[in-house]
Amino acid sequence: MSVFLAWSPELDRADRNGPWHEIWEVSSSVWFIDSDDTLSAVYHQLKWSFPETPSPPAIMVAPVAGIPKLRGLPAGTSTWLRERGRATSAPSA
Repeated sequence: MSVFLAWSPELDRADRNGPWHEIWEVSSSVWFIDSDDTLSAVYHQLKWSFPETPSPPAIMVAPVAGIPKLRGLPAGTSTWLRERGRATSAPSA
């Protein structure tokens, strides 16, 4: 299972059906996506999920390798990421 970070200024218009188990909506333009599929499959399904327009929206999808430092995000975001096994051991500072 992998977690991906997706960004697009128009994610709120995207169809939520795709090769993923769950989407955690951080904002109208940022999602965490839980999927067993590849980065390419997630990216392309997201790209195809937007309504066809003459000027397609910008899209970015990247794998999440660990739990990022978070502040000001919706309640439960860190828990959602930890539950998906994305926690990594970091050296103590």
